[in-house]
Amino acid sequence: MMVRSGNPALRLGTLMSAVLLLLLAGGTAWPQSAPPALGLREQGAQAAPPPSTPAASAPPAAAENPGLINEMGKLFDKLPSILPPIKSPGETMNDLSRLTKPSTMVSGRMACPASSNGAPDCKQAADLLCQSKGYKEGKSLNADSAEKCSAKVLIPGRQRKPDDCRTDTFVTSALCLN
Repeated sequence: MMVRSGNPALRLGTLMSAVLLLLLAGGTAWPQSAPPALGLREQGAQAAPPPSTPAASAPPAAAENPGLINEMGKLFDKLPSILPPIKSPGETMNDLSRLTKPSTMVSGRMACPASSNGAPDCKQAADLLCQSKGYKEGKSLNADSAEKCSAKVLIPGRQRKPDDCRTDTFVTSALCLN
């Protein structure tokens, strides 16, 4: 299957699904350890019997399995120490209430002055709109723009010049902070 989407997230998701399917489908056929010998033994490879001590009567520890699933299990065992602790909903609400400031949305119309680079400065207009309503500062929520032209444009037969009209931007609503 060939993916021809321009969305990189879709491509990555498709690639990851294909890799996961290959690993899961092929995982049953791949040996995790060395295959058993078929009845052949080396003479020096015979193991000595384990010593009989009280500790030896305990069940033997699980042998380390170096497979992919085992490595993924180790990763999931380490995750709780990597991630930050989960807070209760009450603690989360307390943290959020400390971060928020009382605010009010106001409506009006305040022109955005031009900044040094020629773009409209709507932060300053939002501050002025909020100060006119008795608040300290504001953030622009909604803006509107309109083209304003001189009366010269209405003269019949006159060619329009680039400096005959300009675009004015206005803040129409702002979020005001105390």
